[in-house]
Amino acid sequence: MPELKRLHKDAIPAALEKAERYRLLNEPGEAESICLDVLAVDPDNQRAIITLLLALTDRFDKGYGVSETETKELLARMRSEYDRAYYSGIVAERRAKTKLRQHTPGCRFQAYDLLSEAMHWFETAQPLSPPGHDDAVLRWNTCARIIERNKLVAREEEERVEFPLE
Repeated sequence: MPELKRLHKDAIPAALEKAERYRLLNEPGEAESICLDVLAVDPDNQRAIITLLLALTDRFDKGYGVSETETKELLARMRSEYDRAYYSGIVAERRAKTKLRQHTPGCRFQAYDLLSEAMHWFETAQPLSPPGHDDAVLRWNTCARIIERNKLVAREEEERVEFPLE
């Protein structure tokens, strides 16, 4: 592979605007590439970390293999406790939506579990959110409505099989 060219630091704000635009145009691969270029120059850039995480989750429905390790590594790089909780919820919610679209055995139970996890993260984020910023509430309500609309229920605990001791 040819050696990648390095982005100039003063070009970061414009590059991040382009990355967000590519996400809105449903081109997460382009946004991901831009964020990787920004992070190569400024590894702690929070806006780039968040945009990269969102670009990766945009690819869940496209059959693109995004590992939990990848998303967890990005979440761990977030400085704000609120951001870590809120975006953990976003990841779980988007995985749940992908599961619902798969129509495979067990996908509804998995979707319920993931939505419950997302709701937990949004509840964790809510008291940490800045004043007048209720995104965690909005996302929690969305998850609750998805559960209701799709009549999702928790998986019943499997009955224990007792084996006689010999």
